[in-house]
Amino acid sequence: MSDTSTRPPEGDELTAERLSSAPVEQDSPAGIGVFGWLRWMWRQLTSMRVALILLFMLSLAAIPGSLIPQNSQNPFKVQNWKLAHSTVGPIYQKLQLFDVYSSVWFSAIYLLLFISLAGCIIPRTWQFVGVLRAQPPAAPANLTRMPVYAAWHTEAKPGAVNVAAHARLKRRGFRANISDGSVASEKGYLREVGNLLFHLSLFALLAGFGWASLASGQGGKLVIEGQGYANTMTQLDDFTGSAFYGSEDLDPFGFKLDGFTAQYQTTGDQIGSAREFTAHIRYWTGDDSTRLTKGDIQVNHPLEIGGSKVFLIGHGYAPVVTVKNAKGEKVYSGPTPFLPQDANLTSVGVVKVSDYGQKDGQRTQLGFRGFFLPTQPLDFTKTGPISLFPGPADPALVLTAYAGDLGTDSGLPQNVYQLDDKHMTQLQQDGQIARIKLKPGQGWTLPNGYGTVTFDGYQQWASFTVSHRPGNAVALAGAVCAILGLVGSLNVKRRRIWVRASATPDGRTLVEVAGLARSESVKIAEELAELAVDLQDDAPATEDQVTGETDEQPESAAERPVPTDPNSEE
Repeated sequence: MSDTSTRPPEGDELTAERLSSAPVEQDSPAGIGVFGWLRWMWRQLTSMRVALILLFMLSLAAIPGSLIPQNSQNPFKVQNWKLAHSTVGPIYQKLQLFDVYSSVWFSAIYLLLFISLAGCIIPRTWQFVGVLRAQPPAAPANLTRMPVYAAWHTEAKPGAVNVAAHARLKRRGFRANISDGSVASEKGYLREVGNLLFHLSLFALLAGFGWASLASGQGGKLVIEGQGYANTMTQLDDFTGSAFYGSEDLDPFGFKLDGFTAQYQTTGDQIGSAREFTAHIRYWTGDDSTRLTKGDIQVNHPLEIGGSKVFLIGHGYAPVVTVKNAKGEKVYSGPTPFLPQDANLTSVGVVKVSDYGQKDGQRTQLGFRGFFLPTQPLDFTKTGPISLFPGPADPALVLTAYAGDLGTDSGLPQNVYQLDDKHMTQLQQDGQIARIKLKPGQGWTLPNGYGTVTFDGYQQWASFTVSHRPGNAVALAGAVCAILGLVGSLNVKRRRIWVRASATPDGRTLVEVAGLARSESVKIAEELAELAVDLQDDAPATEDQVTGETDEQPESAAERPVPTDPNSEE
């Protein structure tokens, strides 16, 4: 038998039930509904805490972009990284770590932060506009309870004192208003302006970044001295576009690389360090390539043409090689870019002779792997082919030869800086690998009657990045304004000052001056003292106060504890 009673509580039981803090049991939980949940999520998303969390997450999400090579910057480096890290490469690919800034997860954080800032700025701006339109708050009934307070008696009339205080506060930059026999004033609105400017600047920074992501593009091009470049897709070595910027949007221009100046430190501890990299060019805009303008491109000093910037990002050497077949016919001649491998520009590259002709009745192609050494050592039998200095003090070219099929006729794309030797045979000489070190002007007779190779000299090359990023100016302006807004919000102090002049029964006027800092500030007492001194010209203290023979005055602010919540005293 159950001992649970179903009768309603009576008397003391009802009183005890009403005093209980236990939650009232219900048949089902009281929900807030769909709109309630949406409102709660919106408030959480637009809160300062969530905005800071998203900003921190965005900073963390950008770290992989600086540690892992990106497709948007150097696709060739990405491919080499994948080959060197075959285990984690596919995992990184699935996680979009090679395209961090266009990945789904980075874009999600970015968009949430964008929405959070917008939801924070709009209502805050509206509230600030309301504050600017409103008058300063009226003086509290009891000014003696303010943190900073001063009072004296004067023979001046109350109205005249209030008018004088109003004028002096206005001259000090306060928004002042006279009402109910007192003057209310407030100053420091630029603090909130700084806060809003900081938030708006972050908003602009994100907007600029987003604009650049959607409407930017860049391409790379390696140009050898004496050669030119036209800003078209067929001439670019690589190109990365965006949703609103493609190959048809490239700015019409071009340039010719007349020369390249490279200077290095020759003495001291920093020997070999770069001191100058300058590409000397002549460029044109539009379709008329005959109207040339001279210009120089240096590191961190790009050339701006139209809406694009041309950056100098690399430099190296291109050995000039001439190859003749067994008949003495010239089958290859010209500069071939070699890629630097270290700070001293030890460079590697390949020379592909696809039009060699026939050898022993069969179609034959030649390939050469080589090292270009701007400054060769006396002997590199132990160290291998390395350069001792990045400048061309004693250049040399080290070559090994291959014969067979280069694979260039298969229709499959090949890397111009790598040699596919699957269908080629490395030439032998005296039972050893056929290898030679050449100085400019020297030649090499290839074994087995394959002809000759001559090292004619070298030329310099420079690699450029042609970048179109329309949002950079917006992002830069946002960053500068964010700093200015932060400085303003930290240095500007918001404070209020009230002046009340009221008649006393003895016919005199009691002047009360009180101040309240809306933010931490040690200058409110000094500012109030300066105002009190200025008011002495219009409302001088009576003679008995000067000599100390006055009625009992309210205790000074220094003798009173400062309220824990000054805003509650208004």
